[in-house]
Amino acid sequence: MKPVVETIHRAIVGRDEGIRLVLTALLAGGHCLLEDVPGVGKTMLVKAVARALGCNFQRIQFTPDLLPSDITGFSIFDQREQIFKFRKGPIFGQVILADEINRTSPRTQSALLQALDEHAITVDGVTYEFEEPFFVLATENPIEFNGTYSLPEAQLDRFLFKFKLGYPTKDEELKILQSKRRTSYLDQIHTEIGPEAILRWRADVDEVIVDESIEHYIVDLARRTREHRHVYLGASPRASLALLNASKALAFVSDRDYVIPDDVKHLTPYVFGHRIMLTEDAKLSEVTVEGVIDDILSSTPVPSPRSVLT
Repeated sequence: MKPVVETIHRAIVGRDEGIRLVLTALLAGGHCLLEDVPGVGKTMLVKAVARALGCNFQRIQFTPDLLPSDITGFSIFDQREQIFKFRKGPIFGQVILADEINRTSPRTQSALLQALDEHAITVDGVTYEFEEPFFVLATENPIEFNGTYSLPEAQLDRFLFKFKLGYPTKDEELKILQSKRRTSYLDQIHTEIGPEAILRWRADVDEVIVDESIEHYIVDLARRTREHRHVYLGASPRASLALLNASKALAFVSDRDYVIPDDVKHLTPYVFGHRIMLTEDAKLSEVTVEGVIDDILSSTPVPSPRSVLT
């Protein structure tokens, strides 16, 4: 994966963690929800990943008047052939940027549920499967609330990771300013990698070794979210499975064929953070989800490296 990361860095300055999370989610067969302010490079990151991997890129700009058919596509009557023909919507891509997903109505958001979960959509009783790999990175602005709709828990659960890019460091921002390229940063990316390579990598991820002690560790973390005094709704078994698959993908991205406890610990905030709900008392006491997860990670026994590697 190192050549892929180096290729992406031709267009992206820094953002090592964001790049690693996106690649990890892609190889795990999941999707990402990116919550951040405008102008920090969200769109550039997704475009760079798509071009570096040789995948078809589609962008959907979510607005209050967007309809489900604007995403999925619709059937139109062909006068010449006297039949209905289906015209595919922008969801029929491989790397999808769902920009400002919280600006559209719940009805339109629900059109994505089947796509995120099954990598397919059903229109007029006919199911259309997407070309693999299929990966969605959705964005939402955490600052503006007027004209936005909160994503329901069922939809949040379909995203493998939720994370923020944050602002670049001073050195990274200086490097951006000092770069005097007149051409697009994306023009610097040339790759021979294609969708077939990603599918092979996914097959390799499936073969990554997970010791039973790691599985026990993941289950213990999930169960402690359900038992924590500040948590109203804990992580579900689907979240446990998501953490397992993500840890395997992260091990592969890190050039290992086995999962270590640090893989699980590193990804737990990204996998569990948007899947647990705090009690009202906790919110009033200014308890944060991040603080609860840190507490759970620090209080849960970690498998020893020796038990994992033997």
